[in-house]
Amino acid sequence: MTAVAVTGIGVVAPGGVGVPQFWDLLTAGRTATRPISLFDATGFRSRIAAECDFDPRRHGLSKEQARDLDRVAQFALAAARESIVDSGLDFPSLAPERLGVVLGSAVGNTTRLEQHYLEVSDFGRNWQVDAAKAEEHLYDYLVPSSICREVAWLCGAEGPVSLISTGCTAGLDAVAHGAALIAEGSAEVVLAGAAEAPISPITVACFDAIRATSPNNEEPAQASRPFDGRRDGFVLGEGAAVLVLEEAGSARRRGARIYAEISGFANRGNAFHMTGLKPDGRELAEALRTALDRARTDPAAVNYVNAHGSGTQQNDVHETAAVKTVLGAHAYRTPMSSIKSMVGHSLGAIGSIELAACALALHHQVIPPTANLAVPDPRCDLDYVPREARQTRLDTVVSLGSGFGGFQSAMVLTRAGGVR
Repeated sequence: MTAVAVTGIGVVAPGGVGVPQFWDLLTAGRTATRPISLFDATGFRSRIAAECDFDPRRHGLSKEQARDLDRVAQFALAAARESIVDSGLDFPSLAPERLGVVLGSAVGNTTRLEQHYLEVSDFGRNWQVDAAKAEEHLYDYLVPSSICREVAWLCGAEGPVSLISTGCTAGLDAVAHGAALIAEGSAEVVLAGAAEAPISPITVACFDAIRATSPNNEEPAQASRPFDGRRDGFVLGEGAAVLVLEEAGSARRRGARIYAEISGFANRGNAFHMTGLKPDGRELAEALRTALDRARTDPAAVNYVNAHGSGTQQNDVHETAAVKTVLGAHAYRTPMSSIKSMVGHSLGAIGSIELAACALALHHQVIPPTANLAVPDPRCDLDYVPREARQTRLDTVVSLGSGFGGFQSAMVLTRAGGVR
């Protein structure tokens, strides 16, 4: 595929709002998991999450946006604003019909939608709701597309604007779609990424019901343990990341700082089970193999794998098998880590947050660690960069995503001017 450059990054993440704070958290190996403070989680099985310390007014939103928008849209706007400034592009001078926005989200405006349903139903007592109690923005909370509409209004985009909702791969898939729009000539610049603010009673209850999240409420900072033999589920997170994408040649001609190039992507479905994964990782392996083929990259050239690394028993074995299948013996020489150990699993947003981490890793030539990895699991026998960041030569990195419903995605990023 035509190489697409990442020239701007914006991040809202647990423990670090803004790119410098986010990167400092990752390279220090700190975890942002804590007891849930956004609502009273008493009585829930899992009462911990990776929350963002986010003040919408402090991060550039108006009084009206802080009052009327769901937290997820606020995250998206803050991340988009930072990425626009970071890119150095003069957005007002761009042809609006050549400017696009693609965002991902798994659960959209869940927080406000749940809150207002409680209001119109008298806290769930009435099946027939009282429409007179509904506020004027309730429809916005119902439709996830309102999130990318806000970002399109922010940057003046009149080209392709869309929302991708493929569960936990939405962040990867949205950036891939944005890159495809540029490669096919439908847009010159695309703001692509994802946002999620799912820390609400209904979301926590959903994952409690299937026992997917960690119940390690006594040690929140140690609860997210990807690839560790003691892992017992993922830690729910929230946040957003937005990347400014341009055609790589155009970015070079304007002298832009290029964090990374997106050179290959593929996704697959497993048509198997809503939450279950086959241990051989065949579908994820196929996505990874195809992404490398499209990037015209030999598997032996991969320097780092950013793992989905959710910390569930099934995922970590499944993902390890997929990487071994594609990289072969080179898998044992390839560092692989999961930043979910530090920022939790923000569902649809995490893929874009992880891509931001990959682009920064290429830019700084540093691999973020897997925090809390202390007890080896014999089924997970690769180099997962335990606990401490690692400085090394990086030219080609891969980011993997796996989502409930059987979604499997892989993206290849290369260093600007690096060897492919």
